[in-house]
Amino acid sequence: MDTARESGGIAGVILIPMRFVWPSGGTSVFLCGSFSRWSEFVPMSPVEGCTTVFQAICNIPPGYHQYKFLVDGEWRHDEHQPYATSDYGLVNTIFLTAEANYIPGTPSPDIPPVSNMEVDDHARRLKTQVRITDGALIEAVPRISDTDLVVSRHRVSAFLTSHTAYELLPESGKVVALDIDLPVKQAFHILYEQGIPTAPLWDFRRGQFVGVLSAMDFILILRELGNHGSNLTEEELETHTIAAWKEGKAYLNRQIDGHGRAFSRPLVHAGPFDSLKDVTLKILQNDVASVPVIHSSSEDGSFPQLLHMASLSGILKCLCRYFRHCSSSLPVLQLPIYAIPIGTWIPKIGESNGRPLAMLRPSDSLSSALNLLIQAQVSSVPIVDDNDSLLDIYSRSDITALAKDKAYTHINLNEMTIHQAVQLGQDSYTPYDLRSQRCQMCLPSDSLHKVMERLANPGIRRLVIVEAGSKCVEGIVTLGDVFKFLLG
Repeated sequence: MDTARESGGIAGVILIPMRFVWPSGGTSVFLCGSFSRWSEFVPMSPVEGCTTVFQAICNIPPGYHQYKFLVDGEWRHDEHQPYATSDYGLVNTIFLTAEANYIPGTPSPDIPPVSNMEVDDHARRLKTQVRITDGALIEAVPRISDTDLVVSRHRVSAFLTSHTAYELLPESGKVVALDIDLPVKQAFHILYEQGIPTAPLWDFRRGQFVGVLSAMDFILILRELGNHGSNLTEEELETHTIAAWKEGKAYLNRQIDGHGRAFSRPLVHAGPFDSLKDVTLKILQNDVASVPVIHSSSEDGSFPQLLHMASLSGILKCLCRYFRHCSSSLPVLQLPIYAIPIGTWIPKIGESNGRPLAMLRPSDSLSSALNLLIQAQVSSVPIVDDNDSLLDIYSRSDITALAKDKAYTHINLNEMTIHQAVQLGQDSYTPYDLRSQRCQMCLPSDSLHKVMERLANPGIRRLVIVEAGSKCVEGIVTLGDVFKFLLG
């Protein structure tokens, strides 16, 4: 085949080479579809180096097609790709368009029309573009029309605007607040023991909440104390109250008023009747993990009540629950994440745009990891081997593990490795499901809908995008990335 067009034995018919992939294992896998009038079974071969992924290349004409897979004698469809209900049950769908530089041909009389087939309207809108350069096949990339993207974002925005933070409140639960006069050492013991990354701060003298203590504060404290000595002493943390640290942090950040006094930025918080969209924007615009939901029955704001810590995870859970049974109203949900501008990816060869993805090796020092979290302004960094295959992940909240057995009193940040730091937070008594939650992965071919469902689970703030089989890191997608894309 010299060009992207092939007659296929019928004059005027354009045939486009298309790569079909079955990613879910099996022993014997065949492809069958409407492009062969459901009469031919095309054998699929395992991808080299990944025996669970099968592929086949077929020459098919432009237009709308349905297909499914025969896996070990059982009909299956790929849930990660667009699918619809037809006379053949659940089938995958694809719409190929010929580019302008292709010579248009007449439809093949042997291919039956699809107007009588039952398909979701959103599946018809999803298009796949194939480009051929010097006879080489480039994998088709699904696209969505600008109109459908605008419609999807409008519906998400409308949902978030019409629902309030009150709906995030659980039927039962607990919230932890810390007094600003509490020693920093004791505060981080509490964060570690309670398994929480942040806690709002209460000023008894002023009778109000004045800020939030987070894992990033502990990172900054350790780095600041580490700059003044090789080892951190318990006494140094014992003498620092939260209030003293916050004031010192304000001086470090040059938050000083006209009288030379340090001041902290106002507490970012929400009320129970604020819209979910307002809460989402507060989290994104202020680059925080969560905001306290505070209610006061008095007009002057006295006697505030802490109701909840609102996070993007909780908001996404509401969003997924609402659209779970009407996902067709959001065409963008069926797109694979590699086809949309979401997340941070390792640049491909020849690409210079986009920020690089920060990664760590197990032998890197804890000091370098903390500096990376601060300088790159990220909440986590993948840990990879020499082949860039994913091993683990180090996040801001992992720093609270140094409170275990008072580890911070006898460590050197430059000598402790990332591997050792991760081990601090894990032991033989840690349930396997909790340990496995540390490092959640997804594939580039996973749909946005699947990624959102995964991120809506408690405790999961990001997914590392890996290559199937090798687990080579290709990127990372976070809760913030999802909402920035959905809100445009």
